[in-house]
Amino acid sequence: MFETRIPTMLTASLLSVVLTGALQPDCCQAAPIDFAHDVVPILREHCVRCHGGAEAKGGFSINTRALFLESGVAEPGVADESTFLELVASEDPDLQMPPKDLPRVTKEQQQVLARWVDAGMPWPDDLTFAEQTYQPPLLPRSVQLPEERSDRNPIDQLLTRYYSEHQAEAPEPAADATFLRRASLDLVGLLPTEDELDSFLANGEANQRERLVDDLLARDVDYAEHWLTFWNDLLRNDYDGTGFITGGRKQISQWLYEALVQNKPFDQFTRELISPPTDASRGFIDGIKWRGTVSAGQTVEIQFAQNVAQAFLGINLKCASCHDSFIDRWKLTDAYSLAAVYATEPLEIHRCDKPIGQTASAGWLFPELGTIDPNAARQQRLEQLAALITDDDNGRFARTIVNRLWARLMGRGLVHPLDAMHTRPWDSDLLDYLAGYLVEHDYDLKAVLRLIATSQAYGARSEIVSEESSAGSEYTYTGPRPKRMTAEQFVDSVWQLTEAAPQEFDAPVLRGKVDPDVVASLELEGQWIWGDVADGTPGGGRLSFRKQLHLPAAVRSGAAVITAHDAFELYLGGRKVASGKGWSRVQTVSLSGRLQQGDNTIVIVAENFTDAPDPAGLFFEARLVLEDGSEVAFASDDSWEYSSKLPTGREGRLGRVAGPWKAVTTVGRPEKYRSIDAAAKNGLAAGVSASDKMVRAALMKSDFLMRSLGRPNRDQIVSSRPDQLTTLEAVDLSAGERLAEALAAGARRWKNQDLATTELARQIYRQALSREPTEAEYKTITEALGPSPSVEAIEDLLWAVCLMPEYLIIR
Repeated sequence: MFETRIPTMLTASLLSVVLTGALQPDCCQAAPIDFAHDVVPILREHCVRCHGGAEAKGGFSINTRALFLESGVAEPGVADESTFLELVASEDPDLQMPPKDLPRVTKEQQQVLARWVDAGMPWPDDLTFAEQTYQPPLLPRSVQLPEERSDRNPIDQLLTRYYSEHQAEAPEPAADATFLRRASLDLVGLLPTEDELDSFLANGEANQRERLVDDLLARDVDYAEHWLTFWNDLLRNDYDGTGFITGGRKQISQWLYEALVQNKPFDQFTRELISPPTDASRGFIDGIKWRGTVSAGQTVEIQFAQNVAQAFLGINLKCASCHDSFIDRWKLTDAYSLAAVYATEPLEIHRCDKPIGQTASAGWLFPELGTIDPNAARQQRLEQLAALITDDDNGRFARTIVNRLWARLMGRGLVHPLDAMHTRPWDSDLLDYLAGYLVEHDYDLKAVLRLIATSQAYGARSEIVSEESSAGSEYTYTGPRPKRMTAEQFVDSVWQLTEAAPQEFDAPVLRGKVDPDVVASLELEGQWIWGDVADGTPGGGRLSFRKQLHLPAAVRSGAAVITAHDAFELYLGGRKVASGKGWSRVQTVSLSGRLQQGDNTIVIVAENFTDAPDPAGLFFEARLVLEDGSEVAFASDDSWEYSSKLPTGREGRLGRVAGPWKAVTTVGRPEKYRSIDAAAKNGLAAGVSASDKMVRAALMKSDFLMRSLGRPNRDQIVSSRPDQLTTLEAVDLSAGERLAEALAAGARRWKNQDLATTELARQIYRQALSREPTEAEYKTITEALGPSPSVEAIEDLLWAVCLMPEYLIIR
């Protein structure tokens, strides 16, 4: 059992800075209040007629939380000191609220209100009782730039006008080192190296920031493995968890990884998710099939409606999936019409989980742009929906994604919250310009990221966020906001500092990007093999195949391609790692970490389905790069063996395969099967390309550390993670086992470099913070660590640096 060592000396003061005044326990609270469903109905029934909309009797308005609190009648967190609750409970006809001629608030309702106040009066930013006068445009809108200059970023032109209209000053530029760290973490999710820092600071060219952004976006694999976090959250894709064990959920991991590496145009990306051309992207619309009896709002059809609307249109249909929405214009019938697009049978409408005797007709939220034929087959309906959502005339689609990208880089959306696109943006021209820019650039998300990241606005000093500037209804843009590292950014950065990244990863993806030159140079060596009968086998034939392989070193990277006529299961190390059906669908399997130095046995169970003799065969080919730099290739050929006996294991385990094992029969590479060659070469080429890259946290299953740092379970769509420090996070950062293990391993590696204390501090600070220690920090570190620091002292230094707000926050 790992014994956590609590750091001493140097970390104590920094830990107090991180923790002091920032925490309130959140682990012992009662079940959270559902404001929309528990509190809103009470306020609507008893309070809104006098204190909502245009009414504010007695100068008291409850249109927003801020207005509610301005009155002084509520004390968040302390129900006993909240005057409005006393008035609600009063029996005095001259004091009681509502007045005596109106229905009273019941005892049960009073208890709900008291619990709400004690919980801090949670109130979503996008909910208001004010009259909704703003209607967001649907069609795209052309924006005229205020300056006729091609040399100035359009974002800066529009913001210059914004500053003038709001009597504000543009923020000063951030320091070059600050910009380097910010851009690197934002675009590829990694800390800049010391060499990158030296090169950037020594450059001095006028366009060095633009060149940096271009270089970062050109790192396709780093970009993909960073933005995988964003898209996994938004598409609720993960590698285990809810629904996976029971088979009620499918991953889209390989499809998503390839889409990001290739920078697939966002309109095509979206169409393939809503109307999947293959099973690879199907998991998004299929959602989660919950076990047992579920409510009407948890069916896969309603999940489809909620997920499509939220992810691609910034519309929260959760309320409207139960009843007409309290927070916007969407009705119960709207949610069910969208759900009916996906449904395979008549879909009965339920209100608050009770059927109302009506059947939903397939449709979508903006019929003014076009309609869906409710009588069409399901696949046709999905294709129609995908086409309507991604149509150039649907301005809502482009606005939603550019708003998300702006928030990701700038710390806050042009529309806030991100899933309330009915809310007025703080600059409509800027939002519409970015949306138009995306469409004009063929839905290239990298083009939008480049436009933002090369603006003076992005390169400016971070805004100093006050309580006033955080208020959603009063927001005025004054610069980019500091952002907390995501869980994955934090873990990756720790692994960079400590070289403690794992050697294997969990995501079922093939890392890397295909190099066309490598593909062109490949010659396939694999042959199609089978048992005694090479040109056919009786229907239902099922055989076990094996290849015994000795490797002189561990595998650094590599992949195998495999297919069979008609199905296969691949076992490595005694575990099933892949399966497939249909010989024309070649599957690529990463072999990194799955084969060991020394002896290995590859086992494949292959099956031919047909009732009459039919060409049967198995094809396999692998390319490996070993840790010693050597390359190994092996493929299905006459060195393989087969058995008519099948594995005895269960649930993905190989078990025992009895013999006798016999030599296979080879049939070369028949012309019929040559159509798989291109896919096989692409898979093999991609398998070697990420050989020198650190495993990324986005490719790992969530662990306790990442969950405490805010990584969600992804059983719901998450468009923005919490930005507040929690007790759990503080405890895990200061004494968590996983972080302690990484820092301890890193301390040993730093110790082996035998650096003087000042040089050790200098290198760690430059890698972690993109700066050198100050004189005061050098003094503290040298006094604490001494001239020849121990492993434990170095661990303390690493711990202290990783808990500094300067480290945890992207400024």
